[in-house]
Amino acid sequence: MPPAPPDPIIGGVIKLALLAVGGQGGGVLTGWIEDLARANGYVAQATSVAGVAQRTGATVYYVEMAPEGPITPVFSLMPTAGDVDVMITAEMMEAGRSIMRGFVTPDRTVLITSTHRALAVSEKVAPGNGIADSAEVMAAAEIAARRLIAADFDALAVQAGSVISASLFGALAASGVLPFPRKAFEAAIQASGKGVEGSLRAFSAGFDATQSQHEAPHLAKTTISAMPPKGPEKLRAAWATLGARVMDMPAPVAELAALGLRKVVEFQDIDYGAVYLDRLDRILAQDNAPFTLSLAAAKYVANAMVYDDIIRVADLKTRTGRMTRIAREMGAKERNLIHLTEFLHPRAEEIVSLLPARMGARWQANKRRMKLINHLFNRGHRMRTDTMGAFLTLYLLGGLKGWRLRTWRHSQEVEHLEGWINTALGYLPQYDLAVEVIRCRRLIKGYSDTHARGMSKFDRVLEGIAIVAGREDAALWAARLREAALLDEEGKALDGALATIRSFI
Repeated sequence: MPPAPPDPIIGGVIKLALLAVGGQGGGVLTGWIEDLARANGYVAQATSVAGVAQRTGATVYYVEMAPEGPITPVFSLMPTAGDVDVMITAEMMEAGRSIMRGFVTPDRTVLITSTHRALAVSEKVAPGNGIADSAEVMAAAEIAARRLIAADFDALAVQAGSVISASLFGALAASGVLPFPRKAFEAAIQASGKGVEGSLRAFSAGFDATQSQHEAPHLAKTTISAMPPKGPEKLRAAWATLGARVMDMPAPVAELAALGLRKVVEFQDIDYGAVYLDRLDRILAQDNAPFTLSLAAAKYVANAMVYDDIIRVADLKTRTGRMTRIAREMGAKERNLIHLTEFLHPRAEEIVSLLPARMGARWQANKRRMKLINHLFNRGHRMRTDTMGAFLTLYLLGGLKGWRLRTWRHSQEVEHLEGWINTALGYLPQYDLAVEVIRCRRLIKGYSDTHARGMSKFDRVLEGIAIVAGREDAALWAARLREAALLDEEGKALDGALATIRSFI
């Protein structure tokens, strides 16, 4: 595509804005654009205004450039609504914010955005699904922009071993809105001298995705055969046996069951995966096409079996590559040292949960003993896991998978899980109601206080369902109770919904 000439409307001054959060390389991308312009006979100025941390705001980067001439232009320091030629956003919701701020206009602005999501704090803390709808932003972008270029540039960059700034730079080059050839863009990357090979690969991926005007390819769906495991022959043979069981299931269920099986086996072991399939087979035996009940069970039974205990938390905190990921998200350079402090606040219940099942039950029933344990441990502990001692402590704790199935916590989880499945299947003459009971498992998540609150809400919802079970609209009320429980952390909406159904008695 030949480079576009400078827009006569703006007298040769090209105005480009970029919204990015920490770890997305917004500063690097801005530097490349500025260097690109200056190396090709343009004068340029780049500015930035930092946003707020923790995904409540993005940094606004702004570049103005114009052909070098006898008079040096005076550039603006910030973008102005209705006065931006190119808007680049490194995440879908940032595209929406740029539109709301008036930076994107249909008569002028080319909007380049990644379609992936980096969730905001408000989306993460919602008890239910607080994720904003990307489809609404995409629809608005198609109307608001003169031209929209959208793809999952983050996935393209990751596949190329780089970061999103490079793939967005490729998209900018392919868009043709700047009067420079592709080689000039690549030269700007090469001149930086850092991570050149990976950046060029990501640049090329972004360039190709933009030229084709197709959305970036999705990652292949995970199936049993998509990622063959490595390990001893005996374990691989056992895994193949489980895979064969999954493939014998109805096709829609098999796809979800394959994902659930991987999750369960990664959490514990092959035998634990067999237990997962046994539970799913029990539900399938009482189900028929289109297998809505089994589809829900494939997801939520796996989630129930992969609970967050101390062993899992310690395991996740000591996984290979976690420190590298944190360094990347923090924008740390090779010369920087990172101190990582983990804040642990175990309750007496978490400590006792690691004991053998019978002993744990006795200890938890003893209020004096629980009070003593709470006094000893529930005071907040800070562990520097960038040091050998603290890391080894968590590493050894995370390696107790072989002990997990003997613990008091596992005994409690199994009892609760089986009771939940039995309750759902007990409603089977009312198929839709059984499905809603299975879906109620989404109320339980996290660990410690978060897990306790979820369990409490789950039990209260099932109590409410029992009240309306004889009604024709029982499934509808079950869904309403569940959604009410997800509305707020305190459970006030659930209290109101329960009060309503009790009035039916």
